[in-house]
Amino acid sequence: MDAYEKFNENLKNAAKAFKNIGKKEVIRVISHLDADGISACSLMIKLLNNENRKYSVSIIQQLNKEVLDQFAKESYNCFIFTDIGSGLVDEIKEVLKDRKVFILDHHSIADSNDFGDIVFVNPHIHGIDGGKEISGAGVVFKFACAVDKSMEGYAHIAIVGALGDMQDQGGFLRLNSEILSTAVEKKKIEVVKGLRIFGTQTKPLHKALEYCTDPFIPGVSGSESGAIQFLHQIGIDPKNGSGWKKIVHLDQEDMKKLVTGIIMKRLNESKPEDVLGDVYILPHEKEESPTRDAKEFATLLNACGRLGRASHGIGACLGDPKIKKQAIRSLGDYKKEIVIALNWYNDNKFTNDVFWGKQFVIINAKDKVMSTMIGTLASILSKSNVMTNNRFIMSMAQAVDGNTKVSLRSANNLDGVLDLRKVIEEVIDGIDNSECGGHKNAAGAVVPTESEEKLIEVAKEVLGRYAVEEKVS
Repeated sequence: MDAYEKFNENLKNAAKAFKNIGKKEVIRVISHLDADGISACSLMIKLLNNENRKYSVSIIQQLNKEVLDQFAKESYNCFIFTDIGSGLVDEIKEVLKDRKVFILDHHSIADSNDFGDIVFVNPHIHGIDGGKEISGAGVVFKFACAVDKSMEGYAHIAIVGALGDMQDQGGFLRLNSEILSTAVEKKKIEVVKGLRIFGTQTKPLHKALEYCTDPFIPGVSGSESGAIQFLHQIGIDPKNGSGWKKIVHLDQEDMKKLVTGIIMKRLNESKPEDVLGDVYILPHEKEESPTRDAKEFATLLNACGRLGRASHGIGACLGDPKIKKQAIRSLGDYKKEIVIALNWYNDNKFTNDVFWGKQFVIINAKDKVMSTMIGTLASILSKSNVMTNNRFIMSMAQAVDGNTKVSLRSANNLDGVLDLRKVIEEVIDGIDNSECGGHKNAAGAVVPTESEEKLIEVAKEVLGRYAVEEKVS
């Protein structure tokens, strides 16, 4: 039996355990607040609705011993963790030892190999890289299908979760490809070859080009005037009557001009043609809606989660038209918070709050940026032309609970060779009451705010050492 067969067996056994839960039992669902976590939770809720189950849901930023202790005080007998929990198996086993616990996740697993009575579904158990092969939503989707085959009609939500975790970089691998095939078969996703530019459905053409950092377009990315000038140079009028054209408005001839123009601008890049790739369209969603393009849908879910409106994101996933409208409105507020974070960075990048090392930068926004937005800031900077290749971006912001949220990104993660999760583990090693999580390409941690100075000093040494090692190799 190979790894994938073992994983499928794991899913079947978990489905059997789920079916044995009494129908009168109220199930406690706990999930992560990012796009993958909201997608995973939405799939679980859909399954529970199909099964006529009662449930209570919490979306959280971080799971730790203190949070677990709070959950343990609740009267629920059955807990299901989605897209979260793998790093705290021993703690969950101890704190919820008298309860029925399911963990459906794809994150790296804590050192323990003893899962006790926990029903644990995770590809890592079988030697499959969950950080790349399948998202948390993908794990929940496969579990849900093992319980109820009709859940295959929601395969597109699992793909949205995978895109939220950037698992499409370099192309989907086996497990995500299987889910994508189901979504295409069910006519919930159309895969088209097109420009890998974010905002094709919703942004004015020149703004989509201005904000395009992956792939980077020299003279265009980061410059509104540069983007408008570029369009005029290649013979495309950015205006559409009194408004602005979007990429979806372009006819075939203009699309050819745009693609050729971008490739010509990128001739000095290593792969100038990588502006083209797979675009995932949800045909049942309205045109020019942020839920039409699966990548934009993932951003919408991130917006809802980061702003404390996860329920709106869940409603959008489940197709509730009224709640979907509320979710879409959250995008505007999300953009405002991004502007606040970027403005703070630009105003403070040469102050004591931003430390520039060799091949790394440490940004401490303290209480000036929402702690739920600090990872978004790091991600945006990691894709901008102000960060050189292989540079680490570590960003920090204080939460209201006395902890500091830390995010780690890399401007060029050497094709995934460098595991940012391991790097952040080393950074927080020795700091009491801290924990970390994430993946190879995006990792984070939570530390007591009082330990910030110690964290920064350790980070300078660890990041500096890794940067030198990578440069030498």
